[in-house]
Amino acid sequence: MRTFIQKLGKSLMAPLSMIVAAGLMLGLASLLTNQMIFGDALASVPFVDALVRCVNALASALFSLLPLLFCMSLAIGMTREDKEIAAFASVIAFILFHTTINFFLGLNGITAETTSIEALQAKGMSLTDATQQNAVYDTVFGIFTYRMSIFGGIVCGMWTAFIHNRFHRTQLPAAFSFFSGTRFVPIMITVTIPFVGIVMYFIWPFFSMLIDAFGGLIQAAGAFGTFIYGFLERLLIPTGLHHILNQLIRFTPIGGTAMVDGEQVSGALNIFNALLMQPDPNMDVMRMATRFLTQGTHPFMVFGLPAACYAMYRCALPENKAKVKGVLLAAGLTSFVTGITEPIEFSFIFISPVLWVFHACMAGLSFLINTLLGVCIGNAGGGLIDLVLFGVLRGPETRWYLNVAVGIVYAIVYYNVFKFVITKKNLKTPGRDTDTTYETGSVDVNAIGLAIMEALGGRDNIVDIDNCISRLRLVLKDTSLVDEKALKETGSLGVIKINEENVQVVYGTQVENAAHALKDAVRAADLAAVDASQ
Repeated sequence: MRTFIQKLGKSLMAPLSMIVAAGLMLGLASLLTNQMIFGDALASVPFVDALVRCVNALASALFSLLPLLFCMSLAIGMTREDKEIAAFASVIAFILFHTTINFFLGLNGITAETTSIEALQAKGMSLTDATQQNAVYDTVFGIFTYRMSIFGGIVCGMWTAFIHNRFHRTQLPAAFSFFSGTRFVPIMITVTIPFVGIVMYFIWPFFSMLIDAFGGLIQAAGAFGTFIYGFLERLLIPTGLHHILNQLIRFTPIGGTAMVDGEQVSGALNIFNALLMQPDPNMDVMRMATRFLTQGTHPFMVFGLPAACYAMYRCALPENKAKVKGVLLAAGLTSFVTGITEPIEFSFIFISPVLWVFHACMAGLSFLINTLLGVCIGNAGGGLIDLVLFGVLRGPETRWYLNVAVGIVYAIVYYNVFKFVITKKNLKTPGRDTDTTYETGSVDVNAIGLAIMEALGGRDNIVDIDNCISRLRLVLKDTSLVDEKALKETGSLGVIKINEENVQVVYGTQVENAAHALKDAVRAADLAAVDASQ
């Protein structure tokens, strides 16, 4: 089960990079129309107007693809092999799933025409009731269906992965052998997904009510709800479950629901991006969305954790300071610029529960304080780039200066708390362990994959290789065979042994290179084994 949850969390992250990139595009485009920066100088320039409209159209298209992106991402991430077939089958599943729901809605006389606001008002509904009833339904790729947002994609992606893993090696009798193996997967999807659609037709209204009710509780909790979110989001970092929490807040009604330009939009990040496309966005609605976004992360990502790195450097043994300086500087700069914090967090959360809980509480307080101060900075990165683009450059209405002021206080608090706890408890943070050589990255780049493979116990010990934004996620036969010291020499920043079979190795921004190198080494070992057996 833990392996399943780990893979699920990682799979949910894949579409985020595209959405963040689209958000950055929208942020840059919105700056061109920001009168506080350019005044009216660009208002009458046809090229600028066309560029902004083009960017808005592209971003809007990407956001409309979100359910399908999640569907494909889960199908790819949750399957073991032949992932391209799973992606192909997931598209079929997504279309047939919503077509089935559309068919049964039509049998009951529920169509786009009968659920329009005008038609519902004609039946005697008030404008408010008609709008709420209309928002229950949506049109996805021209198919009228329930408004399921990314949940529809998640259901289809999970079902596709289940069918693919079960049938992608099925062999049929000779007469039907053409349809065996991977060709059998789309066939089974076509046969089975309508039944999933029928089930969801009946249960989705109740499930939707539960989601809306939970979202209502979060909204009713006000600023305290943001504290709970920020606290849990950091506390769950070692498990990887924070990815699931993030996506639910960013892309579902749990993160809020708002009407933007006459359309219902759900999810904190979705609402923020939709408002960025408006020439005069409602700042109250935007603040409601951004309270769950990067404004709560800047104080500890841009200011606090880099200060913690400096505290660890100051606390290092004199003979080790020069050795750990580069590692801590790189980790601090990564957090400062991009918001990727795990290289820093994994240097202390496993050796000091006190610092771990302190960090989680400070994260929750950051979200709470920025909400109370009315700060309005969005997107999903968390580093300096988001602070400048969506805060400073958008002008004083974002109250970015309050965010920075909180961050400066955070830097002071983090530095002093980390320095006090490290020295008081004699914690073995980087530079304080006399048994460590700190030869991080000392292995030749060309041999890095082989070195990682051997440090993991050799080819025979490796079952599955995957990675997220900063760490390898590995399934091994026996995690006790892992050589952490050898992994450190390959550039690893930390090792997390989840259980006897699951381990995560932190590489920070170099994780993609490490994953590719390891896969190449495993592939080479398999080929060598085949050649030796012939």
